[in-house]
Amino acid sequence: MQSYCTSLTNYKRLQTRVVKVGNLLLGGNHPISVQTMTTTDTMDTMATVEQTIRCIKAGAALVRITAPSKNEAENLQAIKDELRKRGYDTPLVADIHFTPNAAEIAARIVEKVRVNPGNYVDKKKFEQIEYTDAEYLEEIDRIREKFTPLVLICKEYGTAMRIGTNHGSLSDRIMSRYGDTAIGMVESAMEFLRIARNEDFHNIVLSMKSSNPQVMVQAYRLLINHMMNEFGECYPLHLGVTEAGDGEDGRIKSAIGIGTLLEDGIGDTVRVSLTEDPEFEIPVCMDLVKRYSSPAVSSIVPEMNKLSYDSFNYKRRESIEIGNIGAKQVPVVIADLSKYEQFSPEDLTGIGYQYNEKTDKWHIADAAADYLYCKNEPAFKLPGTLKVILDAATWAIALDKEKCFPIFGDQQYLNNEFSKSDSLNFVMIDCFSNLESVAISAKVLAKIKNDHTAVLCLSSENKNAVQSIRRMFVELALNNIQNPVVIICDSNDETNDQSLIHYAVETGALLIDGLGDGICLGYHYTDINKLSPLQQLNSIAFGILQATRTRISKTEYISCPSCGRTLFDLQETTAKIRAVTNHLKGVKIAIMGCIVNGPGEMADADFGYVGSGVGKITLYKGKEVVKRNVNSEVAVEELILLLKENGAWVEVSDNNLK
Repeated sequence: MQSYCTSLTNYKRLQTRVVKVGNLLLGGNHPISVQTMTTTDTMDTMATVEQTIRCIKAGAALVRITAPSKNEAENLQAIKDELRKRGYDTPLVADIHFTPNAAEIAARIVEKVRVNPGNYVDKKKFEQIEYTDAEYLEEIDRIREKFTPLVLICKEYGTAMRIGTNHGSLSDRIMSRYGDTAIGMVESAMEFLRIARNEDFHNIVLSMKSSNPQVMVQAYRLLINHMMNEFGECYPLHLGVTEAGDGEDGRIKSAIGIGTLLEDGIGDTVRVSLTEDPEFEIPVCMDLVKRYSSPAVSSIVPEMNKLSYDSFNYKRRESIEIGNIGAKQVPVVIADLSKYEQFSPEDLTGIGYQYNEKTDKWHIADAAADYLYCKNEPAFKLPGTLKVILDAATWAIALDKEKCFPIFGDQQYLNNEFSKSDSLNFVMIDCFSNLESVAISAKVLAKIKNDHTAVLCLSSENKNAVQSIRRMFVELALNNIQNPVVIICDSNDETNDQSLIHYAVETGALLIDGLGDGICLGYHYTDINKLSPLQQLNSIAFGILQATRTRISKTEYISCPSCGRTLFDLQETTAKIRAVTNHLKGVKIAIMGCIVNGPGEMADADFGYVGSGVGKITLYKGKEVVKRNVNSEVAVEELILLLKENGAWVEVSDNNLK
């Protein structure tokens, strides 16, 4: 059995210890709870109370409040008293960084404290030190001395604790021995967990957060593996992608990281970190969690005890190259225009192609779809890079067979009902949706093994579509089939927000494990005269590829969700920086509200914009300070200058014409 989840073929919740947080129970078979964090100044009691109430009304089962120093920790009592006076008994969580004395005060007041093992005892100096085993054990003893008082207070007061590791704030000691890795994150948490267990304290939740969903997923899997091997049990898990950003990108990144784990029954409480007001995080959490409120089990998906790939280390599935699909090519995006009888050049604007009638040239964006799935052959000449997929019967009568390629249903492919392309053919397989599809797909695989023109298009009508398609990937490996695979995902969800979550989870959970050479998102909108579905789906598709680090097509922003420590308006500043840098393909820019979320939590960023005081910004290149205490009025201009000095700036131009 895979050592991080209960079942690889069906949804089955990972059984964890039950932890009590005030009146809330986490773990076991208790419902997955959702939570958020306030962004107000903790010393402003009424503002924090009012925002907490808005979060509770939005559906938060826990609310976290920052307590960076002794004063804020003490003021948690006033906040709690006011909430209880107004009839709200939702558990409160104190967020602690650097300050054990604040944690020890908070643990006597609120129902849960969160500590970061990377900075609770250690002070990060970005120093590389080689530790002998004896010296390393001495460091552990030092941590035990500093951390045990908090453990004993939590034990006495019945206070729960979250040991929350962040990828970007690993201590110098952990970095020196394990590097900037998922296993380093795990060991950072395990050190603290072992100390707590030695004191017979078990009211503990753990988290492994990263702004990179790939690292985050691997860290949670490794943590479960280590807990089960060492303790024979698993503690409840708090899921979240840290510093996910805002808008569509933040939601996609969060859905992929959190959803990949939820699909395998992992996770007991969820927080989506968006650079928006905290009450807007809750609907995203709820859209994620409700997918698992009544999970369906498919009895015809063949059981398996082992995957065909290493789920703890990313490696893209090996495939042959057919056209521009597979092997080392970036995953392709297929835009679904099959609901249009015909379309014009203007209709392609939303998927990255803008036609200039005067010059008779196309401008092609970085996030431009690679293929169109069409009902009929286009009536105009397409840009040179864009290709067309037609149903096999339509392709048979198409005029341009150099530009157009056929897609076959499984029976059509088996029965040779229509002629094939000599170079590229798409073949649809329904993964384990019914007994008939199982029998047919087995025959298709037997035939496709010797067909080096066939790209598989995998989809499933099962509610557990991720596991069903993943099981088919294993079947491909068992049969030594290396044909490229496009993942097909349709949505019947009621809202655009729900559809976005659906697409991100069901394709992202596969891509994050290296499975898939392309994606096609289908839709069921009734108003086909509007361009918005095409534009929206194209944006989501490229957002999914960006978040899974499989195809980079735009600037990436790693921005924290704000809290009481924030020293400037994060939402306004993020929008300002995005407006002037969103053309810098592949550059990762971190926008952090304070030093806690600065070098400590922007592990992946190329450049950082970090609040260092009221009206003051410190600029980073990687984790190195480049300019300190820059006036915030000119900080964005200074950031642009920094980008230029390091060769990361390009001017916007119109030279991408075809």
